[in-house]
Amino acid sequence: MSEVTRWFQRLPTTGKLLVILSAAVLPLGLVLVWVAAQGIGTANSALIASAENQSMSAMRSVDGLIARHALALRIAANASLRTREENPCEVTRRALSVTGNAPRNFDLRDASGNSLCTVGSISTDRAALLVAPGAVRLWLSPGGSTLYYRVGILNGMATGTLTREELRESATAALGDVAGMSLSDGSQTMRLNDSPQLASGFHQSIERERPIAGGQLRARTTVLTDQVAVMDRGLILLPLLMWIVAAILSWFLVSRFLIKPLRRMQRAVGAYQPGSGQLELPVELGSAVEIRDLGQSFSRAVERIEESELEMAEALEGQRKLVREVHHRVKNNLQVVASLLNIHGRNAESQDARDAYSSIGRRVDALAVVHRNHYAELEENRGIALRPLLSELAASLRGSAPDSARGLNIDLDLESLNTTQDVAVAIAFLVTEVVEFAMLARPDEPVELTLRRNGDLTARFGLGSPVLNPEAAEDPERKQFERIIGGLAKQLRSSLERKLGRYSVDLPVFPPR
Repeated sequence: MSEVTRWFQRLPTTGKLLVILSAAVLPLGLVLVWVAAQGIGTANSALIASAENQSMSAMRSVDGLIARHALALRIAANASLRTREENPCEVTRRALSVTGNAPRNFDLRDASGNSLCTVGSISTDRAALLVAPGAVRLWLSPGGSTLYYRVGILNGMATGTLTREELRESATAALGDVAGMSLSDGSQTMRLNDSPQLASGFHQSIERERPIAGGQLRARTTVLTDQVAVMDRGLILLPLLMWIVAAILSWFLVSRFLIKPLRRMQRAVGAYQPGSGQLELPVELGSAVEIRDLGQSFSRAVERIEESELEMAEALEGQRKLVREVHHRVKNNLQVVASLLNIHGRNAESQDARDAYSSIGRRVDALAVVHRNHYAELEENRGIALRPLLSELAASLRGSAPDSARGLNIDLDLESLNTTQDVAVAIAFLVTEVVEFAMLARPDEPVELTLRRNGDLTARFGLGSPVLNPEAAEDPERKQFERIIGGLAKQLRSSLERKLGRYSVDLPVFPPR
């Protein structure tokens, strides 16, 4: 059996019908749609080309206006400065007056940039800009309201202006009033016409940007062009209507007589909770006899499963009670042993014997604390809480400390984390070993216990005390101490990091809820 056949068999019934109809009807519809889409693409390309031509026409119109004004001013100013008239601006104005649409505001300067005369209102922020003969420099005023052009001529320079209205009139004469256009010199921008807003979904906006005026300005245009209407697209996609109608009709019939009854049955089975009684199936399971028979089979199967679940729950509850009782008895026995050790320790004749009884009692008491917390864990089923465990253990260690260490401080900085019993036992013994070593060696110095999560499944447990010194391991008692805490760290499947005054180890914890 091929992969395609196996894939087809895994499909739901409605999916199989859709595949069959698609294989029969969809190819023809796709071919017709592809042919129509080619026509749409050609039409849209023609509209975009027309919009680009319109943008180029507007840019050329603005470029031509700037070029004409600069040329006219250069010719008129060149003649007036060459003849060295007393009032060259008046001579230039008369020469320009015979030309239609010529510059009306301008000033003339000598070759050093000193102003000779001015016609009209003209004020520029680049008065000291020098332009060589034959060259043209353009820039926009701050705020983009005026375009300045300065032409270099023999014996001086001439500066003219073009207002936003003049440039807009030239652009709209070629482009129309539906387009947006702006000019930029790199630092200032002049908006000749605001960008148009699309009136409906049947238009699209074409934006183009090109350099003009010899690259000194960049013109940006926005032109609206039509798109193929939604109705036209609907008619183009008409060949697919037959496939869609056939798919919907097949889906409705299969869904009405087959899928919906099965889904109602599925919801009823999914909503059923063990122990809630008999499985209640929907009354309306359709007209198919096979589906009703299937529902009755489900009811019989659930009834048998319910009986089995009830027996398993009773057995599990008995097992849980037994385990809880075992831990409770172990905890009580450990407390009895700790009490006996305490009694014998008080009656011992030598100090060494009393210290030995106390040391053993502290370890037994630590194990009893773990069992007591594990008993609580069985009640809540979320692991042993390390924070109350270590707090109780610290209080117990301070209470069993010898007279010389009654003032020992155990500082706790612990997060609320939970772990397993094996980890809790190792941590309890590790804390007991370190605190006991500290209370016998340096009872006047505090012991610090910290617990911080450093991952979803791990936490960092730290012990701080001046007695923790890995470099002083030559002493026999310290060598024995280091060997013991190293072995306890291995039970946590982690290496003990030893630093002067602080030992730390990673331990597994339950993920945050």
